[in-house]
Amino acid sequence: MSALDILGVDHVELAVADLNVATELFVDRYGLGVYARSTETPDGVRTVAVGRQGIRLVLTEAGDADHPAAAYVERHGDGVSGIALSTPDAEAAFTEAVRRGARPVAAPTTRDGVVTASIGGFGDVVHTFVQRLPGADERALPGLSVVEEDPVTGGRRSALGLHTVDHFAVCLEAGQLIPTVEFYRTVLGFDMVFTERIVVGRQAMDSMVVQSRSGSVTLTLIEPDLSREPGQIDQFIKDHGGAGVQHIAFATDDIVRDVSRLGANGVGFLRTPGAYYDLVPERLALLRHSVDGLRELNILVDQDQDGQLLQIFTRSVHPRGTLFFEVIERLGARTFGSGNIKALYTAVELEQARNEATR
Repeated sequence: MSALDILGVDHVELAVADLNVATELFVDRYGLGVYARSTETPDGVRTVAVGRQGIRLVLTEAGDADHPAAAYVERHGDGVSGIALSTPDAEAAFTEAVRRGARPVAAPTTRDGVVTASIGGFGDVVHTFVQRLPGADERALPGLSVVEEDPVTGGRRSALGLHTVDHFAVCLEAGQLIPTVEFYRTVLGFDMVFTERIVVGRQAMDSMVVQSRSGSVTLTLIEPDLSREPGQIDQFIKDHGGAGVQHIAFATDDIVRDVSRLGANGVGFLRTPGAYYDLVPERLALLRHSVDGLRELNILVDQDQDGQLLQIFTRSVHPRGTLFFEVIERLGARTFGSGNIKALYTAVELEQARNEATR
C-alpha cells in the first residue's frame, strides 16, 4: 500500500495579516482553543495553532515581506495557503507524488520529531505531507511548542461540537476543473465521487468532488461557465486573485445546537428564502430535527443515496468577501445533494448583492 493511500487532513495553514485578530475570531466565535505557538520568531514571523478534536488551523503572520505568508496575504488577503496531509511516510509520499508529476516545493526534512515535505496544489495552495515519529505529540509541528490548554478557551471549546474538517470548496479559473481533477487522481490517487452542473438563471458552474482513498480528504472543485453570465465563482476569482479555497466545512454531531451557539458567539449566517422550507416535506422525510427548527436557523437539508446532510454557510467577514465557513451534519450521506448546491449558489448571490449595495 502506497503512503498516498492513507492521507488525512493534518492541519490547515492560513496566512493572515493580523495574528491577534485571526486568533480571536476562531477562539471567540468558533470556540477553538490555542494548542501551540511558535517557539522562534525569525524576522518577526509569528504562528498560532488553534483547534478542537480533529480541526487544526495553523495561523501565520509574516513580519518579513519576503516570507511566503506575506506574499500570500498581499495577493489574496487572509486565506488558506496550505492543506497539510497526514501520512505514515512523508518522504515516500513526496517522492511518489513528484514521480507522478507533482511540483516539488520543499524536500523532506525532519525537525522536532516531525517529517515534512511539500508539493504544489491548486493556485498558490501548497500540500505538505506530515509524518510524526514515534513519541512525538500528535499535535506537534516544526517550530511550534504545544501549550497547555487555556481554561477560558477550553470552556468555549467544550460548548461546541465541531470536530473535523469535512471538506474544502475550491474555486478554479475556467478551464482548470478537468486538469485539477486529473492532478488529484493521477498524482495523489484521489477518486472522483460526485459531479454536478448548477444553472441559476443565466449563470452556471460545474463542480466535481475528489476524495482521498482513505475518505478523509475531500475537495469540492468548482469552475464557472464562461459561456453564461458572470456569477459568484467569477467574482471570487477576481476578488481573491486566482484560484483558492472559498470555504472550509466543519463537521458537527448536532447542527441545530451548534448553529445556535455559534450565532450567540457572533457568527453570522447566510439566509435562506422561506419558500425553500415550504418544499422540504415534498423532497424528503427528515431523519432528525424539524422543518421549523431548520427554518428558524436557515439550515439547509438534502440527501444522497446513503442518507441525509444538513448544512449552513457563514457570512464572510473577509475584507474581500471571499473566504467563509460551513457547518455540516451528516446523517449517513457521503456526498452532496444537488438541491443544497443550488440553494448555496443563490444565497451567496444575494449576499454579494447586499454587500455591493452597502459599499
